[in-house]
Amino acid sequence: MIREDILADFKKVSSKEKAQILQRFFKTGKGEYGEGDIFIGVVVPEIRKLCKKYYKELSFNNLDYFMHSKIHEHRLFAILCLTYKYEKADEYEQRRIFDYYLKNTKYINNWDLVDLSAPKIVGRYLKDKDRDILYKLVKSNSLWEQRVAVLATASFIYDHDFKDILRFSEMLINHKHDLIHKAVGWMLREVGKKDLNVLRKFLNKYATKMPRTMLRYSIEKFDKEERLMYLKKS
Repeated sequence: MIREDILADFKKVSSKEKAQILQRFFKTGKGEYGEGDIFIGVVVPEIRKLCKKYYKELSFNNLDYFMHSKIHEHRLFAILCLTYKYEKADEYEQRRIFDYYLKNTKYINNWDLVDLSAPKIVGRYLKDKDRDILYKLVKSNSLWEQRVAVLATASFIYDHDFKDILRFSEMLINHKHDLIHKAVGWMLREVGKKDLNVLRKFLNKYATKMPRTMLRYSIEKFDKEERLMYLKKS
């Protein structure tokens, strides 16, 4: 019955007006990155409330229903439930959640789904482990798997571990999509918060090659004079 209870709660907080706004915001039109995605108009705070209410009871079988749903908010619900489960899990269960996440990356197919989960599951799990899987993801043909790899490094950056994001930044410097430019620039900015010299060294080498958006995101916290200096190089 838990599935029916969750669906009933979703219905209570859904909004056709919000759905229309969200479908525009997440670029669901023809040829856009979120083409065909369906929204029912439930905002993130409401989804989090549902997660906190139900995540402890949800089995992976029940999660499958929501993870594989055509409805965006259902998939976000499943993904956020996984993050809550991960926080409370022992090492064995964390591995199960990590494996489940990677098995379902084709359903983690918009930037909010990635950004709210990749650091908290993939990044945290791989902190003290081999990271070859991230190099496989960053070379994927899937924009979203590439973004998972980039965002996972947020957990490493927090611990002053920059090697993976610096390597990914080099690998993705000629990427065609601005959602990767933004993600890489964002993570480079996080590097700068921990060690400005590391970020400056990277920029001094690559600023002339970086896409404008990637560069702008990475230097956002610099003072005006230094920002202009790097922008003139691009």
